[in-house]
Amino acid sequence: MPVKPLKDAFIVNIGDILEILTNGIYKSIEHRATVNSENARLSIATFLGPKMDGDLGPAPSLITADTQPRFTRVSVTDFLKNFLSKELKSKTNVEQYYI
Repeated sequence: MPVKPLKDAFIVNIGDILEILTNGIYKSIEHRATVNSENARLSIATFLGPKMDGDLGPAPSLITADTQPRFTRVSVTDFLKNFLSKELKSKTNVEQYYI
């Protein structure tokens, strides 16, 4: 769905790892840029990732008696192997980690 940003807006696209870490509070998005011949656009890609020998799951501080985990824990290595082996046919890779 095309999104028309507000003038001078700062847009942050959230990835799958942050969706899992926040237990679904923040949703990952499908990002596909289109060219606009009338307006300039500045994009800065920044990627942060967890330690390769760690695991990935909801932050423990977000799990309470009232807020159960929505994702299973997975090793970072397994998550990235799975993520990098997929083709860009769907929005996200997180569905397989839902509980």
